[in-house]
This record gives sequence, structure tokens and C-alpha cells, in this order.
Amino acid sequence: MTGYLAVAEIDIDAPTARVWNILTSPDQLKQLWFGAEVETDWKVGSPITWTGEWEGKPYQDKGEVLAVEPGRLLKFTHFSPLTGQPDVPENYHTLTYTLTANTHLKLEQDNNASEDEAKHSQDMWEQLVTKVKSAAESSE
Repeated sequence: MTGYLAVAEIDIDAPTARVWNILTSPDQLKQLWFGAEVETDWKVGSPITWTGEWEGKPYQDKGEVLAVEPGRLLKFTHFSPLTGQPDVPENYHTLTYTLTANTHLKLEQDNNASEDEAKHSQDMWEQLVTKVKSAAESSE
């Protein structure tokens, strides 16, 4: 882990299998990722892309799937050209979702350059985990 860590956590009143489905289903991901189309096969070493539009500008973010333990752990890298930074490994973040048996979801993002950047990321990820909770609890 490098840089400042952004962490968002939430307890969800739904089975872990339902939460896992929300984290990995293309239809659900579009809701979570602010309207972006997320494409991957969720296999370790596979690419993952996010294609969408932000403030009228089309973009494609990218990364690589690092770890998948169904119902427990999802880890991948993420790079967005919208940051204006060069596409080099040190500008990628690692996103780690950890799901525990009592349906506690934790999302961590490393490699934030500053406390402000980590705070901005944390605010965004808090929105995302809240959407996961809402989707899981309403899809009874």
C-alpha cells in the first residue's frame, strides 16, 4: 500500500451472496459506478474497463483484476485518464472490497497522493457502498 488510504465501510442487512452479486453484475455495476459500463470476466489477470461520460466528456478507465474470492474479496487496479496523470503503474489505485460473513462491506483505495485526495475518494466510495447497501436491501 502506498500513499494515503481512503476507506468506506457499511453494514448491510442482506445475505453476502446478494451483495456479491451486486458488486459483480454488469447491470448493478452501472448503477454503482456513476453510469459507466463496466466490462470484465472477473478472472485474476483479466482487464477491467469502465466506459462512460463525465461532465459531457467520454472516458474509458482501466485496470486489472488482482484477486477474486467469491463472497469475500474483490481486488483490482484502477486508472482514470480524467486525472490528467500519465498512464503509468504508479498512477494506478488498488481498490479492495472485503465482505465479511456478517455482511460488512469495506472498500479501500490506496495510492492517494494527499490527504485531500484520499478524502475526495472516500466521499465517492461512501456513496458507492451506500448504493450497494440500498440495492441489496431492496432486492428481497
